[in-house]
Amino acid sequence: MSAPLLEARGLRIGYAQRVGTGPRVIDDVSLSIGRGDSLGIAGESGSGKSTLLLALMGVVRKGLVAQAGDVTLETRALLGQRDEDLLDLRGGRIALIPQNAAVSLTPTLRIGAQIDEALRRHSQLEALARRQRIAELLERVQLPDPAVIARRFPHELSGGQVQRAAIAMALAGDPALLLMDEPTTGLDVTTQLALLDLMIGLRQDRNMAIVCVSHDLGVLAKLCDRVAVMYAGALVEEGPAERLLSQPTHPYTAALLNSLPTLRHPGLPGAISGTPPLPSDLPSGCRFAPRCATATPECHSARPLLLARTGGVFSACIHPIADRKMLKATAKPPAFAETQTVLQVGGLFVAYGRRHGLARLLRLGRPNEVVTDVSFDLRRGEILGLVGESGSGKSTILRAIAGIQKPAAGTIVLTTREGAVTPLPGPMGERPLELLQRIQMVFQNPDSSLNPRHTILKLLAQPLQLYGRVPAAELRNRAAALLDAVQLRENFLDRYASQLSGGERQRVAIARAFAAEPDLLLCDEITTALDVSVQATVLRLVRDLAHERHVGAIFVSHDLAVVRAIADRIAVLRNGKVVEIGKAADVCERPEDPYTRTLLGAVLEPEVLQPAEGAATGQLR
Repeated sequence: MSAPLLEARGLRIGYAQRVGTGPRVIDDVSLSIGRGDSLGIAGESGSGKSTLLLALMGVVRKGLVAQAGDVTLETRALLGQRDEDLLDLRGGRIALIPQNAAVSLTPTLRIGAQIDEALRRHSQLEALARRQRIAELLERVQLPDPAVIARRFPHELSGGQVQRAAIAMALAGDPALLLMDEPTTGLDVTTQLALLDLMIGLRQDRNMAIVCVSHDLGVLAKLCDRVAVMYAGALVEEGPAERLLSQPTHPYTAALLNSLPTLRHPGLPGAISGTPPLPSDLPSGCRFAPRCATATPECHSARPLLLARTGGVFSACIHPIADRKMLKATAKPPAFAETQTVLQVGGLFVAYGRRHGLARLLRLGRPNEVVTDVSFDLRRGEILGLVGESGSGKSTILRAIAGIQKPAAGTIVLTTREGAVTPLPGPMGERPLELLQRIQMVFQNPDSSLNPRHTILKLLAQPLQLYGRVPAAELRNRAAALLDAVQLRENFLDRYASQLSGGERQRVAIARAFAAEPDLLLCDEITTALDVSVQATVLRLVRDLAHERHVGAIFVSHDLAVVRAIADRIAVLRNGKVVEIGKAADVCERPEDPYTRTLLGAVLEPEVLQPAEGAATGQLR
């Protein structure tokens, strides 16, 4: 490691209370980052990753307080300082790229104007020089036609372009340290790989240090030299990325890796049993002991220290893993025997945009086709995975089947449990209640489908009353049974969505979809923002419920490893067309189309990756 650029020593952050200090969300964390270093921070949701990342730039969230320790950048203390005293550092020496890059961009300002604002704050350049610098920054992050991009508003860019624009703005102050919070969430595999190659190149060119928080261990393996693993606010393991991610010594790190779906190990990965403890209810011994399969009585009574192990790794475990071979425990999918077709899609065309005015009268031009001549069928109880880059038409196909988007041409035919073959009308408004019940959709963000003002009981009662005509006296029991099916306790019925974690909200959304007893389930990127352990649980739920209840399911994801784990068959889309479709094993192990091979080659898996070395090679589109 090079000379320290930033250091955190004995950092403790807890809830602010009127008398004294409350429970700690960050407990005695110490880190050192040198110039040009790259550090990854991994862990489940609620482990304190994002809170720690913000503290590294002197920010403590509202409701929290720094109880002990300090953070210094080049000997300058950051914690406890007034925000106005740190304005020269934030955006200058330290820059942050938040999880949702759009949050860092003002929607009413053009991209060029926003970068110019950062340059005026953190440089002495004149107007002409700033315009040249804006073009250089946009070109450096590989955005096409920088002059055009600079004149656009954020909503006129794709997700990957917004992410790169946020990076360009962060680089405007020529930072020595770049902090990134889940920078690749929601990006398809090829864009993700190219973005990581870009960051590796920028780091080498500028000798810039990077700290990256991510639940994707493959991303950290690609980008970072070192990885720190957090659990319940504390560091449990830290060391060289290659060593730690291939030969972990802490059971929690091993469990995280075991929860990660990979192309090399077909089947569903194993989830970590139980849930992390709350800051107010930490175990007296090892914090992971209640969930650890190898814990001893000593683990429950003595808190382990972070001690040096072989290979430069430090871990906090009384009984570190002795067997260095990582065994990937996966559940093989059951044999699929259903023969009844539940859905037939034939010659589907979907287009966005309309012709207006004279162009419409003269029939000039045509709407933009995003789905072109797509055909497939789906059997009852089968899971079909749809994969492809952003803009390939995956979500549009789901929206057309659900009736949210009207197709321009083609047929969509549903076969009910009773054997009735029913062509589906295009728009949802033309479909009778019975057809609406037969097709249920689970969205990427469960908050978009769960009313925050309703309890979980009311959310589940709505479809039960609407579709099942369940008497009021039976609603609670039926709702509790639905929660049990998605592995949530009955006491969740009296909570609100805001009181649940992201994974718990997603499970409620799945339970709500199954409350209608559908024939077809549509899943649109439902695991994108989940950590690997919760993702493993959700994948298993969807597969088991689909197979056991004989519900056909279409599972859309940009992550081929996730689709490989859950799907019986896979359809690969490119530019709105199906380029390959077949059994999951055949598509992933013996791909026929070059595009499928490109997607497979972009999947990041810790077991086969080396630490980031060499120049950037990816191309951003």
